[in-house]
Amino acid sequence: MKLRVGLALASAVDTTNVIVTRVPDGDVELTCGGVAMFPKGGVAPAAEADPSQMNGTLIGKRYVDPADTIEVLCTKPGDGNLALNGVALVTAEAKALPSSD
Repeated sequence: MKLRVGLALASAVDTTNVIVTRVPDGDVELTCGGVAMFPKGGVAPAAEADPSQMNGTLIGKRYVDPADTIEVLCTKPGDGNLALNGVALVTAEAKALPSSD
C-alpha cells in the first residue's frame, strides 16, 4: 500500500487506530497483529491475528521503525503490535529540547 501523511488506518484484528505522520518511499505493508491495516472507515478484511504479535499499542504514542523511515501516531490502543514489512515498530523517543541559555 502507498501511504501518505495524514492517512488514518485501522486494524482488522483489534481496536488499534493510527494516523501516518511520516512515510517511507514506495509501497509498504503496515501490519497490526500480523495482519495488514486498512483505511479507517473501510471494510475490515476477515483475518485472524498472529498470537506472537499481540503485545499491544498505547494511545498517544508515536511508533517508528528502526531505520526511522515511518512514524505513526496511535489514536486508539489495541492488543496487536505494529510492524512495517515484518519489522516491529517501537515507541519513538522524546526529542531533547534546545537549551534556553
